[in-house]
Amino acid sequence: MSQCSITRENVIRRALPGLAAGLAGIWLAGAAAAADYKDPDWPCIQPKVGHISIGQMWAGPLPEGDWKADREVAALAHRLAQRRTSLEEAKALMSGFVEDGGAARRAQLLLAFEGAFELIDRERAALIGGIARYAHKQQALTGRIETKQQELHRLSGLPEAERDPDRIEELEDELAWDTRIYRDRAQSLTYVCETPVLLEKRAFALARSAQELVQ
Repeated sequence: MSQCSITRENVIRRALPGLAAGLAGIWLAGAAAAADYKDPDWPCIQPKVGHISIGQMWAGPLPEGDWKADREVAALAHRLAQRRTSLEEAKALMSGFVEDGGAARRAQLLLAFEGAFELIDRERAALIGGIARYAHKQQALTGRIETKQQELHRLSGLPEAERDPDRIEELEDELAWDTRIYRDRAQSLTYVCETPVLLEKRAFALARSAQELVQ
């Protein structure tokens, strides 16, 4: 092994002994901070709520009917639910929809809101499931890092004549790559956890706009 490789090995040997434990500790601390005792694996600070209720956002009655049955209502519902439609644009779409339309048009607007809510809740529920899978991948990756760390520590502790330099270098590269993936995912976790909350806020904002237009 070259002097460069030996130096690199020594650096990694000094840096890695507590790596897996540290990563696991960070992850478990985040899960504990979530205070979601029904799902101890939940990694977000925000409580885990699988579905939101339209009753939380709309106190009054909603019109009967299937929002998907009317092409125009369904199209508006999809536009309102899409995150690329700004809330300002959504309010303008709703206002234009009911303009000079009377009570029947306002009822259709509420159907469109109901449809948008259903679509938002569906997307939000899918994200909640994705976050759970995300958490399990992180936990599995922590286990792999720990296993590789232990093997590297064992191989590096062998007498020089018994060492396998190629395997040591391979483990070093794998650990560096796995650790980078873990940290990149951890940095993305804040955004991932906030997304369901942003969708919930969007549904609230749409409800408020609809309320203003049908009063």
